[in-house]
Formats: sequence, structure tokens, C-alpha cells
Amino acid sequence: QTVLNIRASQNAKATVFMTGGWVDSYPDDVKAIAAAGHDLGNHSQNHPQMSTRSASECEAELTQVHEKVRELTGYEMFLFRPPYGDYDNAVIKVARECGYYPIQWDVDSLDWKFQNTRRIVRRVEKDVKDGDIILMHDIFPTSVEAALQIVDDLQKRGYEFVTAEELLVA
Repeated sequence: QTVLNIRASQNAKATVFMTGGWVDSYPDDVKAIAAAGHDLGNHSQNHPQMSTRSASECEAELTQVHEKVRELTGYEMFLFRPPYGDYDNAVIKVARECGYYPIQWDVDSLDWKFQNTRRIVRRVEKDVKDGDIILMHDIFPTSVEAALQIVDDLQKRGYEFVTAEELLVA
């Protein structure tokens, strides 16, 4: 898992958006991520295209994973990243009614598509600017390797890595 591999010397924080299935599969990692000071965010229970779901289905997608994370960590998630970046006004309305602040990203690493560390690093580093949210996934070893290199490289350029919450309130 990318965020758990960030070296303490890097002093970098992240926001990890979790699906219910991921929480079920890696409950100890959920606890470790929270304990390390990273943000926990909601990415839905089943990773559907939210705009194709009814309001009640959207609410269930949000509340199911929310309850799981709260039971494991006591943390009340409030950030929501819609799967695939797919949302419409109805999805935003439900998310807000459930106490969530929906967010998107600025730089898409496309790590899920390329699975090539060097290409991921180049893509992120050429496009990133101050205040950007970088989208990465933790399911491929190439993404983990790329994240570690990106943190090193961008810190050398003066960037600081903060959680989405810290970025939003800055």
C-alpha cells in the first residue's frame, strides 16, 4: 500500500480514499493509515458509477463504508471521491446530505493504465503545480514505486505533501 510505504523521513501525508471491499480486506491497514496521520476518505462501498444509481443507492454506497471505517478507527470520514470521477448534481446532493465534501483531482497519474513507474513519474512531475491533488492508486507495485519517487523528487523542488483536508482549509 503506497501510503504505508512512505518513509518517515519523507514526512509526507496523503488522503486514502477507500472502498468497502478494501476496508473489508485490509482492516489492519485502515487502522495503520489512520494511526500514521493520513486522512481516510470515502470512495463508496462497491465502486459504482454513482450517476447511474438512485439517491438511496448512493446513500447506501456512502454510509456502508463510512460505518466500517468508523467501527475500525473511530474516524468520521467527510471527504468523498466519486469512483471514476463520475458524478452529477444528484450525487453531489446526496453526498452533502450524508455530511460529505466531494472532491476530484488535478493531476491523474494514469497509474492504473500505464503500470510503468518511469512513465507515471514523468506524467505527474510534468503536470503538477502548487495546490494540486494527485490521483494515484495502491494496487500496482509500479504505483508504489512511482509514489515514493514522486515524493522524493517533488520535495527536492520545494513541494510539501499534505492531506486533502489540510489543502482545503489552507
